[in-house]
Amino acid sequence: MTAVTIAATQMACDWNIEGNLDRAEGLVRRAASDGANVILLQELFATPYFCPDQKAEYFELAKPLAGNPIVARFADLAKELGVVLPVSFFERSNQAYFNSVAIVDADGSVMGLYRKSHIPQNPGYEEKFYFNPGDTGFKVWDTAFGRIGCGICWDQWFPECARSMALKGADILLYPTAIGSEPSDPTVNSKDHWQRVMQGHAGANVVALAASNRIGYEEHDAANITFYGHSFIAGPTGEKLAECDSGTESVITATFDLDAMRNYRANWGLFRDRRPELYQTLLTLDG
Repeated sequence: MTAVTIAATQMACDWNIEGNLDRAEGLVRRAASDGANVILLQELFATPYFCPDQKAEYFELAKPLAGNPIVARFADLAKELGVVLPVSFFERSNQAYFNSVAIVDADGSVMGLYRKSHIPQNPGYEEKFYFNPGDTGFKVWDTAFGRIGCGICWDQWFPECARSMALKGADILLYPTAIGSEPSDPTVNSKDHWQRVMQGHAGANVVALAASNRIGYEEHDAANITFYGHSFIAGPTGEKLAECDSGTESVITATFDLDAMRNYRANWGLFRDRRPELYQTLLTLDG
């Protein structure tokens, strides 16, 4: 048996960056003490979700991957605890800016980088002002605790992202997230829709999946957002195995037998019966 325990976390963030990093570290330590091998923190956890506003000064938050103090701190933590740790951060690369995740293995090595592919542009979520579309493509990494793929927030709404990572052999899909109320329509609560879409990714690809969302009310000049939490872990038939509430700083875990999941995936035939030659319309914008 190849048992791997995944943790999802959630927390609120403010403009005390060191305080946010300390809280994130505390959640990682708590998850590791609960037996987690792969621990997911939320999207851009070092700061509030600054994207409701279009402010040039926020570009100063971006740092290169090389020598990045946030990545370095959590790489040291991953090595100390022996855990796999995706680290979400605002990346600057020369004149380009990305919403990125560095994948840190259990020995503290930075295995690589994924840059968010799908960039939203909606009231309250003005990400195209800050982020270039990611240029890495969808990637997977052979970590000490299984082959993982990582999307970022808006990526999780696109089945092509999940399927691409699964085709590359991912056993575990991870989605650091920042999603909450919709300033353009306060009556909308997307929480159930959000979860069901990702449960579908897990079931359609027979993989484990975790999403870590933030919590709390954040005020900005252009819009205020209440982040609804409900971080969760889904199993390979799309079932929810663990879920946080809407407002509590939390750690949840679930354990998977990767060999059993791989055998079930092969037996179910979803990848055997694919017909890629019929899917050319997916390469077009208008079908």
